[in-house]
Amino acid sequence: MHYRKPRATVAGAAAGAVLVAGTLTGCSGHSSGAGARDAGAAIGVDLPRDDSDFWKSYAQYLKAGVAEQGLDSVQITESHNDDAQLKSNLQKFEKDHVKAVAIAPQSTQNTEALFFDLFSHRINAVSVDTEPEHGEVYMVVRADNVAYGTKACEFLGKQLGGKGKVAELQGALSSINGYERSRGFATCMKKQFPGIQVIELATDWKGDVASAKLQSTLAANPDLKGVYMQAGGVFLQPTLTLLQQKGLLKPAGQSGHIAIVSNDGIPQELDAIRRGDIDATVSQPADLYAKYALYYAQAAAENKSFHTGPTDHDSTIISLPNGMEDRLPAPLVTKDNVDDKTLWGNHIVK
Repeated sequence: MHYRKPRATVAGAAAGAVLVAGTLTGCSGHSSGAGARDAGAAIGVDLPRDDSDFWKSYAQYLKAGVAEQGLDSVQITESHNDDAQLKSNLQKFEKDHVKAVAIAPQSTQNTEALFFDLFSHRINAVSVDTEPEHGEVYMVVRADNVAYGTKACEFLGKQLGGKGKVAELQGALSSINGYERSRGFATCMKKQFPGIQVIELATDWKGDVASAKLQSTLAANPDLKGVYMQAGGVFLQPTLTLLQQKGLLKPAGQSGHIAIVSNDGIPQELDAIRRGDIDATVSQPADLYAKYALYYAQAAAENKSFHTGPTDHDSTIISLPNGMEDRLPAPLVTKDNVDDKTLWGNHIVK
């Protein structure tokens, strides 16, 4: 399968939007712009979906951050994974004259019109978790999704000793996250573990689709040795339920155990690692996504600027063709570090 990333175009530059290049004072000590924070700066935040435990956790952290910081000017909407609803929510922000928005476009190839419209209203945009492929963006807040796939591949490949069959529950390949995770996984498998056969199952981030396709795969491949779930928030429960029904849910270390690696780092995944139901997950930092979504949205409202390089919060800001991206850390979690108190999944309310 070919995974492509179209080159982003730079739309809306004439609107006078500020492109970022680094880190804020208080974050890494390098910034320029409006100086003191404008307490009246209005910020719009859209919550992208509520069908995933990961995004429910993100919403919890974000709302808590708004309350803790007393950000009375923050408006919050929900788009429920609906592009039309997202567009409508952004139009509301425009009418309310917000100065910046923090959003998470799910269809990353269809963002040029959205971002051009925002910039035509002189609104800077922060994109959380997803990297818009078209249209200027003030800052992207996310982790390295290619690395997600690579980490999953390396762990799973070693667990299987470089041999056997693995089912890959892919996200939506129209989403940058879906095809970057898939590309990282495929590239690593081809290079490091050529003896492993990868069975790619596109799911569009839907748990019921993943379960149905995995069931068919198990019927055709009773010797399946591993599963890579690109989103534990939607795939974990359907996968474990199916394996239990088939009598295939055996704890790690026991004969017949199917090795499972996931992405997200939700509390349910950490509990599954403790039980031995799954072997590992890559912890996507929901807490840091929320923290820095608000952080950069406030900076965007003040037209502050940034430069590339390391930050003081364990990340690196890189340059994109259409803006910049703060790449946050996303550690691999196994039985060896599952109880680490720094993991967000160990301290959020379930």
